[in-house]
Amino acid sequence: MPYLKIQTNQQLDKETQQVLMKKASATVAKQLGKPENYVMVILQTAQNMLFAGTDAPLAYLELKSIGLPKSATQTLSESLCTLMAQELDIEKNRTYIEFADAPRHMWGWDGGTF
Repeated sequence: MPYLKIQTNQQLDKETQQVLMKKASATVAKQLGKPENYVMVILQTAQNMLFAGTDAPLAYLELKSIGLPKSATQTLSESLCTLMAQELDIEKNRTYIEFADAPRHMWGWDGGTF
């Protein structure tokens, strides 16, 4: 159910990509209290991106989930911005995160919906 898309202008080697995706997946699952086997993470690196008029290291994340509680977004923001800072050396103020709560009938899986 949870879907996390990470876009960054940073060039990352395969090992760094795998580590980041695994940590991101575990973070989302833990903080949302959902099984990690439902979490999908997509990472797009070396993107042409500009923020605040500069191409200094930056990231844009999209997190969508069924039943995403408003009360969880602050903690998720802190955790995901910290993850970007620790793993990619991106300052927290250079990461934007878009949160979206998906209605069950609008989320398909295994030939049906949730």
